[in-house]
Amino acid sequence: MKLKRKAKPGLKRNGRGTVMIIAALLSASAILRLGSEAGSAVAEAVSAPAHAEEEEVLVEPPVDEPGQMDRVEMGRLLSALREREARIAQREEKIAMRSKALSVADSEIAKRMAALAQMEENLRRTLALADGAAEKDLSRLTTVYENMKPKDAAVLFEAMEPDFAAGFLGRMRPDAAASVLAGLSPEAAYSISVILAGRNATAPKS
Repeated sequence: MKLKRKAKPGLKRNGRGTVMIIAALLSASAILRLGSEAGSAVAEAVSAPAHAEEEEVLVEPPVDEPGQMDRVEMGRLLSALREREARIAQREEKIAMRSKALSVADSEIAKRMAALAQMEENLRRTLALADGAAEKDLSRLTTVYENMKPKDAAVLFEAMEPDFAAGFLGRMRPDAAASVLAGLSPEAAYSISVILAGRNATAPKS
């Protein structure tokens, strides 16, 4: 038979004491670690508001004084109105210059039209005078041919162009014209007679 050995009481007491000491050391270490972390957390919590306030101060935009924005907007409006007024003034000046130029052009055109009308009237009077003078000259020359001797007048009419001679013969008295035609050569008398007949044929009949 094996005999059981009894444990010594002293050894059991020593093992329990060692366990208690280790547990106490672990607890103390945990408490110290917790205290250190708690202190760090409290320190961060205390310092956080100060940093937050500083950040808010840096990020917060500057607040304008009352009425500052109104003054800025008013300045912009005044500047825009002045620019618009300047543009309008320039346009009005250009329009005024154009109107003045048109007025001058109209006046010049009116003067030229009046001058042209006066020139036309003067030309009409000149032509009338010329026609009257020519008519008087033709009448006088016709009278001269009528009063000439038929033989002498026939010599002159023989040298004239048929149209020119027919014009004078048509203005002369019939008896004087017949006397002149009688003294002409047959060829000249025939040509002048044809022209006179053609003029009479185209003349309106009453």
